[in-house]
Amino acid sequence: MKLVADKSFKRAFQRLISKNPQLQSKVSEVLHLLEDNPFTPSLKSHKLTGRLEGYWSCSVSYDCRIIFTFRQDTDSGETLIVIVDIGKHDQVY
Repeated sequence: MKLVADKSFKRAFQRLISKNPQLQSKVSEVLHLLEDNPFTPSLKSHKLTGRLEGYWSCSVSYDCRIIFTFRQDTDSGETLIVIVDIGKHDQVY
């Protein structure tokens, strides 16, 4: 699967890293795991409900989450993992 970052993720990532630079390496590690296998147990990936139905969440740290969804590439048919948000638990939910 291929990882694709939405514009909203890029903005949220910059905000998060400017406030918490120590998270950059952990986020990078989690993104590699997510691309390899989004259901790796250490990511604690789970489906979201309510207004975020259709999206998934995985853990970066105790209080940091990445929100993502799956889409099909219309040209290649490949499944894409579209990362749409990152932030503290209360910010992204």
